[in-house]
Amino acid sequence: MSEIQFKTRVIRPVECMKEGWELIKDQYWLIFAITLVGMLIAGAVPFGILLGAMMCGIYFCLFQKMNGQAVSFGDLFKGFDFFVPGLVASLVLILPAILFGILAYIPLVLMQISLMQSNNPDPSLMIPYLSFFAVEILILWIVLGIIHTFVLFAYPLIVEYKLSGMAAFKLSAKAVWNNLGGIIGFVALEVAMMIIGYALCLVGVYLMLPIMFAGALVVYRKVFPSLDYFSNIPSNIPPSPSAYQNAGSYN
Repeated sequence: MSEIQFKTRVIRPVECMKEGWELIKDQYWLIFAITLVGMLIAGAVPFGILLGAMMCGIYFCLFQKMNGQAVSFGDLFKGFDFFVPGLVASLVLILPAILFGILAYIPLVLMQISLMQSNNPDPSLMIPYLSFFAVEILILWIVLGIIHTFVLFAYPLIVEYKLSGMAAFKLSAKAVWNNLGGIIGFVALEVAMMIIGYALCLVGVYLMLPIMFAGALVVYRKVFPSLDYFSNIPSNIPPSPSAYQNAGSYN
């Protein structure tokens, strides 16, 4: 396969999220069920072993919708066709989470030991340990958020181009880095939607997940146009700026 090309400066976060909603709104509840079950299955198995397969399955369904093909609930399980590359891509996120998770509990263990050694433990001794624990958790979330951002395109790349997990992660990271401003804006929009969802007694988070996945796929298509897009551009003639105007559109 020839080198996979991507575009830059094409991401408008709010517009992408709106396009994501337009993509799925006529089958919202089907996509909602696919997304919800996919995330539940991914979380049911320890260490995120099924995370990659379920992410690929969700994106497979969304690709079907984007391409005007029929979508069925069973398409979610097509993600197992990409189990190994999906797992490898997920390990980039899972391994740091496990490592930081273990390190985060060290101050709690030390606090327990300190309290056990005292016949009359002073509750104020817990403050420095708990403060350190809180800082570690904050750092963990920041690190995982950064890693998640660079993995953003990995699963769609695996599904569309049948890349290996590591190749998909490297290309995803490269494309994200070259579109960092737009990606940060999109992730910030996702965070805002999550906060709103939590404010709605957590139920809102599940209701917004399908829109967020669809919005992420729209962002992907903006950055990685369809397979025949670049092949239609004569190699010896530089494209005009207007040639890119509708790139990534699924209409």
